[in-house]
Amino acid sequence: MISRLQPTTGRLLISEPFLMDPNFKRSVILITEHQEDGTVGFILNHCSALILSDVIPEMGDASYPIYLGGPVETDTIHFIHRCPDLITDGQEIAKGIYWGGNFEALKVLISTKSIGEADIKFFLGYSGWAEEQLKMEMKENTWIVSDQFHADVVFSNNEENLWREVIINLGPKYAHVSNFPQDPNLN
Repeated sequence: MISRLQPTTGRLLISEPFLMDPNFKRSVILITEHQEDGTVGFILNHCSALILSDVIPEMGDASYPIYLGGPVETDTIHFIHRCPDLITDGQEIAKGIYWGGNFEALKVLISTKSIGEADIKFFLGYSGWAEEQLKMEMKENTWIVSDQFHADVVFSNNEENLWREVIINLGPKYAHVSNFPQDPNLN
């Protein structure tokens, strides 16, 4: 199950079906930064039980879900969005997908309910790989890389089916993988 693409900013990392690491089991990660010295991304389909106002109380009744971006620096909050006209200074990482931006403007948008859950996603922590670490994991077939997705997939709140959906979007070579059991020992 060798990936035909290499990781780069704006692509997805999709975990192989039997990866048992609880941090990355059946995960889909948006790569937000990929350089020689390392890679950063956010897990798109591991939602926590928290909402934004639990993490940032001054946000009032902001009920946006918080996703577990990864096991690194879980005391930090990050966001991606698709509203560059409303949240300036974000970095475009893929077509129509931005990382970060003017947090003060974001707070106003949230307080006035001018931005919906379908346009922004919040994360506690991030996923990170040191220099050569991701390259080694790619050689071990831990990840499949995809550039076959639309922004709607990234902002989907259907975390249970997201992994399966992105696998199927890779085409017939990979589609059968989407039906593999989570634990092959139960077969």
